[in-house]
Amino acid sequence: MVACTDCSVATKDQSQNPIFRKVLWIALLVNLFMFFVEIIASHIGDSMSLQADALDFFGDAANYAISLFVLGMALHMRARASVVKGVTMGLFGLWVLSAASYRAFSGSEPEPMIMGSIALMALVANMSVAVMLYRFREGDSNMQSIWLCSRNDAIGNVAVLIAAVGVTATASRWPDLMVAMIIASLSISAAYTILKLAFQEMRTVPEKSVIS
Repeated sequence: MVACTDCSVATKDQSQNPIFRKVLWIALLVNLFMFFVEIIASHIGDSMSLQADALDFFGDAANYAISLFVLGMALHMRARASVVKGVTMGLFGLWVLSAASYRAFSGSEPEPMIMGSIALMALVANMSVAVMLYRFREGDSNMQSIWLCSRNDAIGNVAVLIAAVGVTATASRWPDLMVAMIIASLSISAAYTILKLAFQEMRTVPEKSVIS
């Protein structure tokens, strides 16, 4: 593991980069917009995977807002913010898993055309954000959480597209439910990674160390 002081210096440089802040603002606005688009589409199309992706957009928007707030603060403060983000992502994943399990017994077949068109729109939005964030993917738990959010979104959109094809081919709701579970699993996995690094930072960095 890289020494904590090295991580702090690298993160300081990145957090003070005006381009990074601008990218975070763009990512925040894109995620809020896509949340409203997908949550409406998920109800119209009766799609659990779209609903999962919509909630993921909302969670990511909150994560970007937190990241903007803590940029430039001491590492232990950014680590605490990462704990909040990690717990939120984990709870989101668990909620989607339980909701998808319930829909397995009581749900109906979703509308694949709505699923596919909205997922394609979301993929374009997320790939654009991911490309902008790629250069800032290294650093502390806070910066890694930003990259993991972006990466998971793009993977989730591709999965929803595959689910739309699967629903069309099988005339079944199961591809939609399977993708919802995949998106949930990605959130839980990312939450574990973020929390693990955040707790390491909180143990190794004194609370009074401040990045000026």
